[in-house]
Amino acid sequence: MPHPVHLTGTHVELREFRIDDVDGALAVVGDDQVTKWLSFDSRSPEQAKAMIQGAVERSQYSPRTEYYLAVTPLGDDQVVGFARIGLAGVQAGKLGYAVAAPYWGRGYATDAARTMIGFGFQELGLHRISAAIGPDNAASIAVVRRLGFTEEGTLRDHVFTNGAWRDSVLYSVLSEEWNSQHGSRTQRDQ
Repeated sequence: MPHPVHLTGTHVELREFRIDDVDGALAVVGDDQVTKWLSFDSRSPEQAKAMIQGAVERSQYSPRTEYYLAVTPLGDDQVVGFARIGLAGVQAGKLGYAVAAPYWGRGYATDAARTMIGFGFQELGLHRISAAIGPDNAASIAVVRRLGFTEEGTLRDHVFTNGAWRDSVLYSVLSEEWNSQHGSRTQRDQ
């Protein structure tokens, strides 16, 4: 897989994180309004910096264990979110994404997730991509349903966040389901 990864969606671009992305990342991971829906508590500026440094370091691994990419609006290099596929198991990936609150409702999360899923199936050769979402996160559930994911069940007390254990609802999509709905990248580009 060529490095660095740069993906273009309809509304957003996904690119490797850089050390100077800390402020943009902090607007996502340091905002209680956003992290309320994520699997971790809000991060301090120091924690956000360490998170970005870790993402930059892990992007150099060979083979890679994850693709943790910055989300920027199309044609603008300002970080407004992130999208991630963690590689787990045989040809399996775990999807995660978040967008800063001022950018909600613009289709950025859906486009970032769609772009990352296409990358996972077409470029990484994954067979299955899953997403574990808090049961109260209606917006994120709508994103994965819109993208053709199937609900598999509930992971009880899956994450400890915001001072309490929280369930997650597990969703997944398989490569053949994705390809039948979205076509291959080659077909989309023609």
